[in-house]
Amino acid sequence: MSITTPAGFVAAGVHCGLKNNKDNPAALDLALVVNQGPHFDSASVFTANRCKANPVLWSEQVVKDGVVKAVVLNSGGANCYTGSEGFQTTHEVAERVASHVGIGAIDVVVCSTGLIGLRNDRPTLLAGVDAAHAALSADGGDDAAHAIMTTDSVSKQVVVTRDGWSIGGMAKGAGMLAPQLATMLVVITTDAVVPAVELDAALRASTRVSFDRLDSDGCMSTNDTVTVMASGASGVTPSAEEFTAALTEVCSSLAMQLLADAEGADHEIAITTVNAATEDDAVEVGRSVARSNLFKAAVFGNDPNWGRVLASIGTTNAAFDPADLDVAMNGVWVCRSSGPGEDPATIDLKPRHVTVTIDLKSGDAEATVWTNDLTHAYVHENSAYSS
Repeated sequence: MSITTPAGFVAAGVHCGLKNNKDNPAALDLALVVNQGPHFDSASVFTANRCKANPVLWSEQVVKDGVVKAVVLNSGGANCYTGSEGFQTTHEVAERVASHVGIGAIDVVVCSTGLIGLRNDRPTLLAGVDAAHAALSADGGDDAAHAIMTTDSVSKQVVVTRDGWSIGGMAKGAGMLAPQLATMLVVITTDAVVPAVELDAALRASTRVSFDRLDSDGCMSTNDTVTVMASGASGVTPSAEEFTAALTEVCSSLAMQLLADAEGADHEIAITTVNAATEDDAVEVGRSVARSNLFKAAVFGNDPNWGRVLASIGTTNAAFDPADLDVAMNGVWVCRSSGPGEDPATIDLKPRHVTVTIDLKSGDAEATVWTNDLTHAYVHENSAYSS
């Protein structure tokens, strides 16, 4: 069950030698996904970071006409801030894919992930494209998902099936999870008949409540890309509502898999803000708590320190009365009317899943933001990442 589960898609993941993986020198590091049609509708969203990698700069032009026929992805180097030579590498990779598949390079999305400032060896990449094309198959989705991993400990994949059509997805990401879109590369395939305009609307609606609500460490990447391709091979045209719901299920599953694999995390934390004046207020409040190192360190230490939650709420522009806030942790309302509530000692924060509920008492909107705790392992992994 992978991105090649929907009809009309083939994929491959190969080893071309970009990764410096001492434990697994033959690690897969280049993936190729090809839409064989009959339709080639597509939509994409990219990082909101103003400092963008060469593959993003290239792919932003590719997707403008709503047609994408192939996606090529490499791990081992982000190809970001590598100058004109790096952009030319991206271009030549797209050209090589296009020559194999019999399409134009302007229909090839290129994605890279890994260290910033590292030039990917062009001949190595091109040889990897050759090998990936030779390995393309309807069973290649799992290899493709493994080839895009960097610090990921597991691959992230999901398939959602409906009556006569399906959606498949793969993602990579384990750190720098912050909007927009969280740090990740995501390829989604569907054999439903969905015009590009409808794909774009569905994708933006889905990412808004899934990937954009991940906030692991407040660090935004330069390479984030989410691309969905529709082959139309099933011949089934779902309603916009039905397709958006299924796509949201796919994006939400991948987002939770990213969160579960966050670097060094001991806890996954769902912060739900209720009774906010607006959804934007609810998201802002949730994000303020998610980005509090003090709060995240407290959860790591199994300390239900609700004072750190209130302190974070107070940094926002949301509508609320500072003297009338309620906070619950794992269902225990430890703060009532901005004062002590139930006994915090009754809360068990040892399990991996933690919930925080914040009641602003200012309206009827709500939103959930997901984060994780701040651990010794996170600091160690990111201090040693480049080596």
